[in-house]
Amino acid sequence: MSDTPEFIPQMRPLFGGEEKAELMAYLDEDGFFTEFKKTEAFERQIAEFTGARHCIVVNNGTVSLTLAAIAVGVGPGDEVIVPDYTMIATPNSVKMLGAQPVFVDVDPDTLILDLAATRAAITPKTRAIMLVSANGRAPACGIAAFEALARETGVALIEDAAQSLGSVYPDGRHIGRAGAIGSFSFSAPKIISTGQGGALITDDDALADRLRRLKDFGRAAGGTDVHDSIGYNFKFTELQACVGLAQMRQLPGRIERKKEIWRRYAEGLAGIPGIQLFAHDLSLCTPWFIDCRAERRDALAAHLKAQGIGTRTMYPPIHQQKAYALPGHHPVAEEIGRSGLWLPSMIQLSDAQIERICQSIRSFYLG
Repeated sequence: MSDTPEFIPQMRPLFGGEEKAELMAYLDEDGFFTEFKKTEAFERQIAEFTGARHCIVVNNGTVSLTLAAIAVGVGPGDEVIVPDYTMIATPNSVKMLGAQPVFVDVDPDTLILDLAATRAAITPKTRAIMLVSANGRAPACGIAAFEALARETGVALIEDAAQSLGSVYPDGRHIGRAGAIGSFSFSAPKIISTGQGGALITDDDALADRLRRLKDFGRAAGGTDVHDSIGYNFKFTELQACVGLAQMRQLPGRIERKKEIWRRYAEGLAGIPGIQLFAHDLSLCTPWFIDCRAERRDALAAHLKAQGIGTRTMYPPIHQQKAYALPGHHPVAEEIGRSGLWLPSMIQLSDAQIERICQSIRSFYLG
């Protein structure tokens, strides 16, 4: 293993055999370069896979969250509740609109918004809740509790499901379908990737129409320069769609392998003091990466690095980062900032490599 962080799951096969074949077939067609039939086919596949009525793909996952916020009415001066533990794209997508992200602590077992803390953070200015399904997990309290909170308060529920393609709720709905809009990311580390890219799913016809206009300059209809609303240029490309279609064919196998990787880590690290994997119900959840709490985390990471095994620290609490530097105390997010570690998770990991990683961790804690 190299010193490169091996948790990145899909970098190497992005332009594998299936992707090359799909791209070559597209190039032989002399078709459109900007989004057209291939993009429509990719959107249909995501909609069918998730069970959503509509799918709209855009140029990246941060933009998808921003468009979702605009579509539900978030604007300058509004507040949007986001978890203090998340990738910084979540609050940044709100900040782009001139709205204010309000940071809330997360549940210690799932790393998803704490329901009671979320309720307490709602004010008359709150327009939306961005519920991030960390690593494909569902809220400990159940998704229905957040749906009920949104209905009760009149606050829109947006699902940041960037890490959750292939994960479902106990009621059988794919993660991303409980909110008014669900958002996915196809950046390089995700379970499928188009290099950059994002997708929005919704069952609401009016929201879908609004999202399609928002991503295409606010056009009244395709192929015209008549605009009845403000919009932007957040369109996809046919090249990305070709890659996405090829990766969608590989998705079922990747889901199974991701679950098997987690099982092997769970077996290999069982009984080792000092390290604890976050739990997953593999009948529902597809772990995007292997996340854990580790005592003496930085020393463990250095120990693994010396043996050519890459790791990466988990997201630090956003309210403490220089980009935001806001007052507040969010104990769970802060604790993850001290102890959270991603272990190698790339889909190409062999069983022998996982065994070697576990043995190296065992030697660090047990000598």
